[in-house]
Amino acid sequence: MAKPFYRLQHFLRRAQLLLFFLGVAYIMAGSVLLLQRSIVVTFQKETDTAALPSLPAPPRSMEVPAARWLYRRTVIQEMDNQPLDQTENRKDLKQLRSRNLEIRHLRRHWFHARHKGTYIGCFINNETEHALSGTVLYDFRKMTSALCQDTCSESGFRYAGLEYGAECHCGNRVGAQQARDEDCNLDCRGEKGSPCGGVGRMSVYRVEDRLPGQRRYRTVHYHGCYKKPKNSTANFLIQTSEPTHIPQQCIETCTDQDLPLAILRGHDCFCSHVPFLFTVQMSEQEYMCERGNQTNHTSPYDLDYYWVYSTPVLDATCKERRFLPQKSSTLVALSSFPGAGNTWLRHLIELATGFYTGSYYFDGSLYNKGFKGEKDYWQSGRVICVKTHESGQREIKMFDSAILLMRNPYRSLMAEFNRKCAGHLGYASDVHWRSKEWSEFVDSYSSWWVSHALAWLRFAHRLLVVHFENLQKDLVPQLKTISAFLNTSISEERLLCTDSNRDGHFKRSGSRSLTFDPFTPEMRACIDKYIRTVDKALKDRNLNGLPQEYMPR
Repeated sequence: MAKPFYRLQHFLRRAQLLLFFLGVAYIMAGSVLLLQRSIVVTFQKETDTAALPSLPAPPRSMEVPAARWLYRRTVIQEMDNQPLDQTENRKDLKQLRSRNLEIRHLRRHWFHARHKGTYIGCFINNETEHALSGTVLYDFRKMTSALCQDTCSESGFRYAGLEYGAECHCGNRVGAQQARDEDCNLDCRGEKGSPCGGVGRMSVYRVEDRLPGQRRYRTVHYHGCYKKPKNSTANFLIQTSEPTHIPQQCIETCTDQDLPLAILRGHDCFCSHVPFLFTVQMSEQEYMCERGNQTNHTSPYDLDYYWVYSTPVLDATCKERRFLPQKSSTLVALSSFPGAGNTWLRHLIELATGFYTGSYYFDGSLYNKGFKGEKDYWQSGRVICVKTHESGQREIKMFDSAILLMRNPYRSLMAEFNRKCAGHLGYASDVHWRSKEWSEFVDSYSSWWVSHALAWLRFAHRLLVVHFENLQKDLVPQLKTISAFLNTSISEERLLCTDSNRDGHFKRSGSRSLTFDPFTPEMRACIDKYIRTVDKALKDRNLNGLPQEYMPR
């Protein structure tokens, strides 16, 4: 009998406490409502006596926002209630609209004037007319005019354009017709009131000019030394007017002409489109290009060798990305241990195939950077593959097939620790590396690395293993293997475009090498044992073992 009574007494005490908090919340809500009503009544009294002689009204910027909104709503309601044929009301409405348009023009001029670049105007940007043809950056939450201009300036471009309030385009030539300034009427996502283009309209700025030879590009890629076959012609080549001596000058020249390839032969600089690479053959003899670039050519044969570079200019087809046109009946996982380069491989797959990738999770920062499939439900069937870090048997069996991305565990652990401490593109400080947090992180995450790999090797129905290091060395062959596994075709143009823009905006800038080894001997002994375990599991499944650089020495 005592036990039920004690339970009843305990329940009543909790009920009293709950009623007390509910009463406090009710009183606070009532106080807020009374305060708001008093403000509105006071404002109405002031507007009723506005006809009487009074002191000058305060500036609009000093008014309460709710009061300004109430005043605008009252004016609109009064205009709606009056007959439309009254001349005075039509005149007042026209003056109000004219005043609003004037304010918008002044605000746009103020925002353009405060930025360091020069505002050029509003331009058309659609499928037929591309205003700027350089690199593209997305940020659906924090895009500002200054961010876009800084990005384009750091990448060596002369113009920066903003569209849809969140897209930043770069280029060295404006290739579209100018539109009305009123058409660029969307605010930047990260700077309310600052115009960032419109629907099919781009706000274009001229960024600060840099002296020739001082511009630096993030997405320049060296393709190699190429030989022109004897039976081919150089019809794809566009020779520049001035001779050059270094690749940097040639890259700048071709970038200014909005051409994706810069080709150097001796002191001659050529620019071309991507199809040029289909007419030449890659040479394994790098010294032949060096001979061809000497001042005195020993033979005309030397003139058949070219150094080929990709400029930051993107081909129009490489910019197009979309969801799958038809819902896929199979789910493909893009699985990896955190820090193995999943975001980078998603960028490569989207650029190569033209289809969005999805995610088992939702990472707002990745969505804001342009991964539009991040918000899509992972089982929707509208994306070409789905990112996941899960390693449970039930989660693995939800997918029909999987791409398992693996990376050296030492590199993976450091990359993931950098992400946890400083975000996707930042670096952890020396204090973090020397802290107890790092040792605890290695202890828990290193065991996750081995368990994650073993689980996917055991339970996945259909599996393709891709190594991060092989992607870095042989990107194009690896992408062809991945596309065949995904049952999709990739054009040669998109492959070359992907190879030229492999880093995108999802790689940590520069390299930050530590002055000390963050791994203790005990950590290394444990991780080396895990490496041998995974290597054996791969071979047991008749797959290639881990790359030799993984193996302990």
